[in-house]
Amino acid sequence: MQQASRVQHDHNQAVFKLSPFKKLSEQQKKLKQSIEAFCRVHVQTSDPALFVIQGDAGTGKSVVLSSVFNTIQSASRSGAADDPLAHTENYLIVNHAEMIKLYKEIAEELPHVRKKDFIRPTSFINLMHKRGARADIVFVDEAHLLLSKSDRYNRFNQDNQLEEILKCSRVVVIVFDEKQVLKFKSYWNPMAVKRFMDGIPSETFHLTDQFRVRAAADVSEWINAFIHKHVLPLPHKQAFDFRIFDDAGELFQVIKARNSRDHLSRLLATYDYPYALDGKDYFIDEPNFHVRWDRSKPTEKQAWAERADTIDEVGSVYTIQGFDLNYAGVILGPTVTYDEPNDQLVIRPENYQDGAAFVKRDDLAHVDAIKEQIILNAINVLMTRGVYGLYLYASDPKLRRRLMALQEKRR
Repeated sequence: MQQASRVQHDHNQAVFKLSPFKKLSEQQKKLKQSIEAFCRVHVQTSDPALFVIQGDAGTGKSVVLSSVFNTIQSASRSGAADDPLAHTENYLIVNHAEMIKLYKEIAEELPHVRKKDFIRPTSFINLMHKRGARADIVFVDEAHLLLSKSDRYNRFNQDNQLEEILKCSRVVVIVFDEKQVLKFKSYWNPMAVKRFMDGIPSETFHLTDQFRVRAAADVSEWINAFIHKHVLPLPHKQAFDFRIFDDAGELFQVIKARNSRDHLSRLLATYDYPYALDGKDYFIDEPNFHVRWDRSKPTEKQAWAERADTIDEVGSVYTIQGFDLNYAGVILGPTVTYDEPNDQLVIRPENYQDGAAFVKRDDLAHVDAIKEQIILNAINVLMTRGVYGLYLYASDPKLRRRLMALQEKRR
């Protein structure tokens, strides 16, 4: 019990953000009850069933998933013999290298959850195919990261990971947010999930309450407008610390000071600066600023946001997706520019440095529009990490001047 309490109460550990001991809201409790009832009914049937959890970033989707999974595994491994969940074989699929570290760290504190219960999607599919078996209940966190196309790099040879997971399971529960799709190979046509749900028993639950960004509604409204390329007057001054910076170096110093005082504060950037997984260091350069990208350390036990050394790095959207920070500093790189006459953003995909994001797919129409949407999705992910504050610096001089002018007006 003492170890479990540590996970429950240490708010400045990243593992706390996914702890199954976190108190759930009434809406989250209702969702948890719905999932458990759905699982108990459909785990006894032969046809696959799909439960979809939807909601914007920060609505607590992963927290509910972690809580439900702990309950399901407890029922499976120590529950009543007449419970339909007893002796079931269940997995939680995570297609995110940093997130799976958190889940496995949490597993060390839970009596009925094992590290082996957490698995990557291709590994799960291959395991079930090799055994010629089906799992009972499969949870998929960040299902918007599942591949919707075969991918040699990930050793996925079929056409769609969700389709394969459904074939290998009795019940599948997924967390899905179409505004967090970051690559062509994970791109879902808006009707794609609906197509999966049409032919099988299914249910959808939409979370609406915001739990991460502890701010007045005008902060969320500002971010939402920004990712639709509109620049609104800045939110009113409030406890949530929303600031614009004219100097990336100054922003870096403020983030480091926040981290010393409040912990879990990191600098992030859009994927507009060169980077490669070749063991070398790559740097983000702006005036008065020269800081390296996050180093890839897949063997590290702790997630990037938790490690003390990463305060001297800049995280990417892939490093931080799914995580909470207390304070997030975001560098908007050269893809994010400003059209002064029309007072709106202009996204320039030609400046985007994430080569893996736009690998060609012949089955996609309106490719330029999808590229722009993926970049805006990435900005949305970065801007919705901070619980208590968001700090912005824009590389584009015109955008920077516009944002600084808005900040002056707010004073």
